Amino acid sequence: MDLVLFIGRILFALIFINSGIAHFTKTAAMTGYAQYKKVPAAKVSVLLSGAVILIGGVLIVLGVYADLGALLIALFSIVSAFMMHNFWTIEDATAKQGETASFFKNLALGGAALMLFVLIGQGASIGASLGSPFFNL
Repeated sequence: MDLVLFIGRILFALIFINSGIAHFTKTAAMTGYAQYKKVPAAKVSVLLSGAVILIGGVLIVLGVYADLGALLIALFSIVSAFMMHNFWTIEDATAKQGETASFFKNLALGGAALMLFVLIGQGASIGASLGSPFFNL
């Protein structure tokens, strides 16, 4: 079962690691989108959020302070759902459908990350890992 948990951690974290890297390799495009969404200090926000999700994803994969990594992912996912995918402000039906799906995807990922945070913090096994929890719940 440790192998299955390890694979699950990798699969969960990959979307955040990939997106975190994209925040640094596609900064200009992401900054433009953040400006369109009226994110304050758009470029700084893109770089900071990229660092948060990249670090969070790597911590989860390595199992080093994976609870802290999960908490970072949860905070990012929930905040970005409301800031970047505010479907309730969109009139175009096609755009609204895409933003609605992205909003609920982010909430689901945030919820999964919160569950991972609690489970790890309470000492649940997360498969092969290189470290222990950051928090002691």
